[in-house]
Amino acid sequence: MRDGFLNVLKPPGMTSHDVVGFVRRMLKLKKAGHAGTLDPGAAGVLPVAVGRATRLIEYLDEVDKSYRAELRFGLATDSGDDLGQVIERAEAFAPPGHEAILRAAQSLTGVITQVPPVYSAVKINGRRACDLMRQNIPVELPARQVTIYRLDILKEDADRLLIDVDCSKGTYIRSLCRDLGARLGIPAVMAFLLRRRVGDFRLEDACTPEELAHRGEDAVEPPERYLAHLERYDLPAARADAFCHGLPHHDSGFSGRGRLAVFGPAGFLGVGRFDPETSSLVPEKVYRTE
Repeated sequence: MRDGFLNVLKPPGMTSHDVVGFVRRMLKLKKAGHAGTLDPGAAGVLPVAVGRATRLIEYLDEVDKSYRAELRFGLATDSGDDLGQVIERAEAFAPPGHEAILRAAQSLTGVITQVPPVYSAVKINGRRACDLMRQNIPVELPARQVTIYRLDILKEDADRLLIDVDCSKGTYIRSLCRDLGARLGIPAVMAFLLRRRVGDFRLEDACTPEELAHRGEDAVEPPERYLAHLERYDLPAARADAFCHGLPHHDSGFSGRGRLAVFGPAGFLGVGRFDPETSSLVPEKVYRTE
């Protein structure tokens, strides 16, 4: 059985957990997991790791993402999308003008402060906020800083906007839609979400569940394809086996920092970090064991 990543095109109606269950059944394996949960009503790219690659999921947490979303004016909900309980409704409002929309979008570009929706996977004392809300336990989430690299308005209708967003980890598009409406003085919710990219996982390369069922194991791709955001480090051949056994490698001439994708003659070995105090590459997650 291959180990690696699947680039899955999650359809609306399936949960991220449903997709992982489908992959387990399709490939007849137990070890599988996903990165970056998508809401059941959303569609788009869902990275799924299988086999040994499940140990590498955490390294996808830092990558940027891209979305296409539809914003609906005129109501606000407790969940931030149009499936939640309505908490505010504007029966009549003047459609915002083009220039006002552009100014509002510009004000939400760059490093911004955002409060996640209470119906989200954000954890409070180890429990997800959405689970607490469903048990009628009041939730108040702190604001966080996120980065909106690009916020483009693709289409404007009387009560809707179609937007494209490039953003950092931790960004909630439901909150972005809510805040864009607030800038315009009109309640707003997210009506639809399509995730177009997670790091190097791209929509145009993603496979539907039906395509995965047809391709089977051939759809599994090597993990290094999706770890290009980590700086590459090539170990000397004589030190590759030591790395795979968890031993550090001294390199006084290396000046990199942070996490590194480590390669040897046989290919990708795992992820390490460089310790500047000891001038050593320290194994963090060994992927190849031989």
